[in-house]
Amino acid sequence: MTTILVTGGTGTLGRQVASRLRDSGADVRVLSRRSPSYAVDLRDGKGLDAAVEGVDAVVHCATAPGGGDDRAAGHLLTASKRAGVPHLVYISIVGVDRVPLGYYTVKHRVERMIEDSGLGWTVLRTTQFHDLVLRVLSPAARLPVLPVPAGVSVQPVDSGEVARRLAALALGGPAGRVPDMGGPEVRELTGLAAAYLRATGRKRRVVPVRLAGRAYAGFRSGGHLTPGRAVGTTTFEEFLSRRYRRPV
Repeated sequence: MTTILVTGGTGTLGRQVASRLRDSGADVRVLSRRSPSYAVDLRDGKGLDAAVEGVDAVVHCATAPGGGDDRAAGHLLTASKRAGVPHLVYISIVGVDRVPLGYYTVKHRVERMIEDSGLGWTVLRTTQFHDLVLRVLSPAARLPVLPVPAGVSVQPVDSGEVARRLAALALGGPAGRVPDMGGPEVRELTGLAAAYLRATGRKRRVVPVRLAGRAYAGFRSGGHLTPGRAVGTTTFEEFLSRRYRRPV
């Protein structure tokens, strides 16, 4: 039986990857700070050697937008090399090499660490998840108006579809940098905000707000988009309809 470790296996993406791997017959180890089986904080790496021992692949979904992904990846790579792990699969983001956002810069650094590790590796970059767009819009909608960054489009993709792709990659051999995975539509944030308001029955005026900085300029120029790889199938409205059980 194939044994696969999923880091961040209790998160939005990781738990879906673990579920799909189990459905494929794999023996899945779930690693996170809250995991009942492999409770590991990758920031210090304690307990990591036992988690990676004897696995056929690692799917690295754990991430901390507040910082430390490179330190966590260093611990994981060191332990994986000690254990002779043959394959590490990493989920990254479209545009990490084009948009000068701190979190993206660290994700890109982790990509290079994996490429230089000597391990067999696969890296999949995807666009933003529907869930992330929802997490941005939901708190903003508590205000009297709903502000969104002006002139920014996104290409949201369904996390379940990404999980299916990651599971398939983990069950195969190292493939290097595989083609990007984008959502089915490139949409302005103003339109997605309007769809969210319809789905939740709220009435707010959507207000585009111009921001400053190089990261904002990178998003406005579309550095995080991959329209040529619009391979996802679930639209944002379909995601909202499932979440709120009402037509959008």
